[in-house]
Amino acid sequence: MKKVLALTRVILIAGMIGSGAPAAVAADAAVKTVAAVHQEKAGLSGKAIQVSGKVVKVNNGIMGRNFVHVRDGSGEEGSNNLIVTSKDTAAVGDEVVVTGNVKLDRDFGSGYMYPLLVEDATIAKK
Repeated sequence: MKKVLALTRVILIAGMIGSGAPAAVAADAAVKTVAAVHQEKAGLSGKAIQVSGKVVKVNNGIMGRNFVHVRDGSGEEGSNNLIVTSKDTAAVGDEVVVTGNVKLDRDFGSGYMYPLLVEDATIAKK
């Protein structure tokens, strides 16, 4: 029985490593819709979340990170787009799972102010 449990742990850890998602963030991330992240943003600030959706816009290599816009069909105008910053990237049209930390009122200077971001995210293609 101990060998089976040990093997199960090894397989689970290997799967997490292979997915590209940090095990600690992925295990603690709350699964949300884009609209729910907007609606619950005050309570989610500083917390890990996970969102699935389609990439609708990508700006790579800005300020040492990639800005990826994700939509999942939820929300109205103003709450239907989630901006994600990451070292990872994706292409417009990719279906992805994003795991990262919610940040509010992020000011990069020079007029680049974001009321809501998901930062330090991993982006995995579905």
